[in-house]
Amino acid sequence: MFADTGWEPKAVYAHLGRLEREVAEPAGIPILRVSAGNIRQDALDPDHRFASMPLYVLNRDGKPGMTRRQCTGEYKIKPIKKKIRELLGYPYPVRIPKGVFVEQWVGISTDEFHRAKDADVKYMRNRHPLIDMDWSRSDCTRYLTSRGLADTPKSSCLGCPFHGNAQWRHIRDNSPEEWEDVLEFDTAIRKGNARANATGNRLLGEAFLHRSRVPLSEAPIDHVTAAEWAAMQQELTDTGPDLQELEQGVTDGCSPWACRGEVEPVQDDFGLAS
Repeated sequence: MFADTGWEPKAVYAHLGRLEREVAEPAGIPILRVSAGNIRQDALDPDHRFASMPLYVLNRDGKPGMTRRQCTGEYKIKPIKKKIRELLGYPYPVRIPKGVFVEQWVGISTDEFHRAKDADVKYMRNRHPLIDMDWSRSDCTRYLTSRGLADTPKSSCLGCPFHGNAQWRHIRDNSPEEWEDVLEFDTAIRKGNARANATGNRLLGEAFLHRSRVPLSEAPIDHVTAAEWAAMQQELTDTGPDLQELEQGVTDGCSPWACRGEVEPVQDDFGLAS
């Protein structure tokens, strides 16, 4: 099941199509696409309710902050739960009988075993097959390479604030059209999302996509972070430092059940008018 935010990189949509044609269909496995709308369009639409992204905020007094992170729950978890209820035959608000559930496989590897959690509803039971097989991220990479899928891209919104510098550089250097897209969005959300502004709840400060809290076009994305060095070290030696400690919340991918942005505390009301 793929929860589509409507703003994934073109490479992700192309890869999903390839998986569907070459892997899923021959095996008789349906790929279900679910969506709660287009997150980019919703953020810029003053007439649409918007579940906020975790934007980096620079308050008027110069102090840093972040807006609420509601996007994962609204654009990924909710549509998945809705579809699962439909598959079970108990669409909301129908009560699901005790003992009726789906087994949900979540692709968390041993590198991030601390992110393997139980579902928050009884009609979903999470399993983590990669952990059961004792597979690390390196094991996954080797397997994908052996199956001709070495170029598997990471799924995340184009303009996700949790991108690391490497991902921002990748977009800039490999996809000029998508880079212009995120630069335009970064400028458009400087005063927060359009709905909040239209209802008088303006941001008390300025919002940015990059953690440096400067316009993305000026952000120091060519700086190689400690997390990047650690990742390169791990690729070379299959060991290396604990990535979770070095990431500091910045990630190049997004999972509905294991958003790594949770590593960095998100303040609920930094820079908000209400």
